[in-house]
Amino acid sequence: MGRLVLISNRVADLSKASQAGGMAVALADTLRTRGGLWLGWSGKIGDRRDEQRTDPDFTKYGNATVATLPLSAREHEAYYVGYSNNVLWPVFHDRLDIAQFEAGYYQRYLEVNKRFARALHPLLRPDDTIWVHDYHMIPLGMELRALGVTNPIGFFLHIPVPPAQTFLAIPEHRELARGLAAYDLIGLQTKVDVGNLIDYLQDGVFGRILQDGRIRAFDRELSIAAFPVAIDVDAFVGSRPNRTAKKLPATRIIGVDRLDYTKGLPQKFRAFSRFLEKYPDYRGKVLLSQIAPPTRETVTAYADIRQELETLSGRINGRFGELDWVPIQYIHRSTPRKLLVDVYRNSRVGFVTPLRDGMNLVAKEYVAAQDPDDPGVLILSRFAGAAEQLQEALIVNPYDIEEMADSLKKALDMDLTERRERHDALLSDIRRNDTYTWCRSFLDSLESTSRSAPLAVPTSPSEAARRALQEIEMARVAPRARHQ
Repeated sequence: MGRLVLISNRVADLSKASQAGGMAVALADTLRTRGGLWLGWSGKIGDRRDEQRTDPDFTKYGNATVATLPLSAREHEAYYVGYSNNVLWPVFHDRLDIAQFEAGYYQRYLEVNKRFARALHPLLRPDDTIWVHDYHMIPLGMELRALGVTNPIGFFLHIPVPPAQTFLAIPEHRELARGLAAYDLIGLQTKVDVGNLIDYLQDGVFGRILQDGRIRAFDRELSIAAFPVAIDVDAFVGSRPNRTAKKLPATRIIGVDRLDYTKGLPQKFRAFSRFLEKYPDYRGKVLLSQIAPPTRETVTAYADIRQELETLSGRINGRFGELDWVPIQYIHRSTPRKLLVDVYRNSRVGFVTPLRDGMNLVAKEYVAAQDPDDPGVLILSRFAGAAEQLQEALIVNPYDIEEMADSLKKALDMDLTERRERHDALLSDIRRNDTYTWCRSFLDSLESTSRSAPLAVPTSPSEAARRALQEIEMARVAPRARHQ
């Protein structure tokens, strides 16, 4: 078995990966076990001389090596802030209205990927397996192929795939599709994402489904499959609650979301306000704790959402608050992971209502952290990727303020028997696919696919299309009505 080579915009600190949780743990453990290399941006912003640099800085961690490169100020502005976060991020989250298509960022985005490919190329060995991560690095596989790399190369997208018509709005959509076609395997979060990407490749660049289930585009054959990102379940289930934690004066509803316009935070605040208005008996008895750590603060849209949330929380607290009770605790900073376990466990409701999300691991963390004898209730947006798996949550439309308000009441009133039944089913779903299973299943599929072994062998192209459409339609239908 050869080395694992990871490429992503940012790299994990392997000396602290065990504290980070989630994917960082699984990727770091796999890297140490197999031996390998992780290449990414160092986080440093230098001058224009760095645009020519292809000699990474190296840090060894036993059998694994982290290699990093700086970005120049121009690269950071155009590749990272510009194309990655002002074009791809909003489009992939169905926000065409704020995408900055006209800004001309794409060329610098492509040049950064070329530079990273040139830096990686001399470091590769013939038996390496290469795994590229996320939207910052879509063209990297194509640039490696242009340099003559024939190793297995997989790509995993951590954010959702938009519908085909939305993807087509990107002026460079064909160039992005050509980049995606360079990979042997593309991993996505959900079956809906798989369907959206297949639809786009068929409609946008005349790709076609082959008899073995793969897709042919730009004279290459690739596999596309769903590999839902997972959590390290035992890190939450096995955590002991902090018995010295301060007792709350009211029942807590918890929200943990990065400060991002895709997370539906204004809608969440308005739904909580409507809940207090509609069900006044709960005033003074419940509070919403919303942790919203900062992210991408250089992007204008994030300053706007921060101002909106501060205004909303102040207005709601001013309207409903009392001297001994504040309805919304709005915390705009990061919270240590160990503390979050206790916060999850001591919250009667997990309120996870993004407008669009690739997966949303907070939903899974909340479930795993619950006391199985007295678990809380998860309220989950139907537009989070996790909703495809976590069907025993209370699934809501995050655009429907009334439905979310009523779901809060239902969650708070739910009896112990139903809470336990829902939690048992949710925890079973999460255990079946933990973060280590996710990592292994992707790499096994990539190495199998690169040996020309298809992921599935339908009987005919029409049968493949029929099955794909059935699965996509089932995923789009509202989760089963049990307990609804």
